[in-house]
Parts: sequence; structure tokens; C-alpha cells
Amino acid sequence: MSTIVVIQARTGSSRLPGKILMPLAGRPLLARMIERVRAASFPFECVVATTTEASDDPVRALCRSLDVACFSGHPTDLLDRHYRAALPYGADAVVKIPSDCPLIDPAVIDRVLHCYAERRGRVDYVSNLHPATYPDGNDVEIMTAGVLEEAWREATLPFEREHTTPFIWERPGRYRLGNCPWETGNNFSMSHRWTIDYPEDYEFIRAVYDELWSAGGKPFTLADILALLERRPALASINARYAGVNWYRHHAGELTTVSPDQYRQPA
Repeated sequence: MSTIVVIQARTGSSRLPGKILMPLAGRPLLARMIERVRAASFPFECVVATTTEASDDPVRALCRSLDVACFSGHPTDLLDRHYRAALPYGADAVVKIPSDCPLIDPAVIDRVLHCYAERRGRVDYVSNLHPATYPDGNDVEIMTAGVLEEAWREATLPFEREHTTPFIWERPGRYRLGNCPWETGNNFSMSHRWTIDYPEDYEFIRAVYDELWSAGGKPFTLADILALLERRPALASINARYAGVNWYRHHAGELTTVSPDQYRQPA
């Protein structure tokens, strides 16, 4: 099975502009994100999907410095950007990982991809998000290239184009969907926020890197972060007001497979 991982990245975030270039342990956040994705052991090619905007020239320059493929596409139609970024590779499966997950555990990536590979031919899409159980910021979605193409060709609603995959997972009667829950049986998706969208998120993530990152060492793990929060529970309070806040809240009346307990408004 040939697999391509697409990391969506742009500097034009509306809530925290330039967040993917903010420093973590002396390197841009996106560089640390790529570092963690590449640490997964499942075989795949990796490409960063940015936009054609001049403001994303630093993303292209960073990718060149890291020897990572970079595709420049539509600024807001992420479905188009993912499809076109993956197309030249002719991969069997396409993985979507957003660039706002700089704490993602490589082992979580491996788990979701293996979950898909073990059921290959019997599933069209697998993620750890429907429903989510891992701490927010460990987002992994994988789908067949053919299903991604169908979504790219047929999706018409703005949120389907902007968020890449809703056309697929909103149609359980059409597509064979799989979920890969956290093996602990816990659900920290609404209580542990490890993604970045607000200044407080950056402060939290930077504190984690300051504590756990080490040059030349193995990437710290999900368990390492949880152990750190046990030792220093005050860290979690930095961005606690945004725990459980995600894009679903903007489409509560449109999403048929997302229940109200899977999102909330900012405190």
C-alpha cells in the first residue's frame, strides 16, 4: 500500500496569524510538527500543502530547508488542495494531518494508519476523530485516494470544501467508515487541548516543549505529556478555557453525525 501524508499549513490563520512559524525549541512550529510526523514508523511519503499566497513563501522556504515536498494550492478550498497535493504521487491512500498539531504522538499516527491497513479493502475512511477520544491535537484521518477524488468532484457545501473530509464522514450510508479510539478507553478529547488556535494554546505548547524536548532524543510521547501535567497541573490551566472548542460549533445545524457533546463554545 502506497501512502501519502498531507500536512496542511498556511500562515494566514484568522485567530493566530503566523502560528505555524512561531518558535518551539528554537525551530518554527511547522518544523517541529514535521519532525514528529516523520518519526512515525509506518511507511509513507510526506508533503506539505500550503497556499499560492505570497505570505506563504516562508512555508515553501522552510520545506526546502527540511527537504520536504511542498505543494501550493487554493487558499481556502482545502479539499482541492489535499486532492491536488496527493495526485502526483499516485498513492493508494491519503492521510490528512493538520499543521496545528505540534504535540501529535508519532505512535498515534502509526496506530491509525495500521488500523486502516489491517482493514484495507473493507473500509473507505478511518480516523481517530469520529468520535474523538485522544487529547485534541492528535488528529489523523486516512482515506482511499478514490474516495478523496469523489469528495473533491462532488462536494459543494462551503464547509465540505474548507475542512476536506466532511463529505466522506457525513455519509455513513455511502462510505465504509472506521474509527480508531484511544486504546486506554479514556476520552480526553474535550478536556485536554493540545492544538493551537489561540495565544494561550501557544503558551501551553511552548511550555511542554521547554520541559520535554531534547536535541537528538526520541520525540516525547502522549504519555510523557500526561506525566508532565500530573507533575505540573497548572500548565493545563493556560488554555483550559478553550478545551473542547473546535470548528464543529460553527456548523451545528448542518453536521448530522456530530453530537452536541463533541464541541462547545469558548468560555
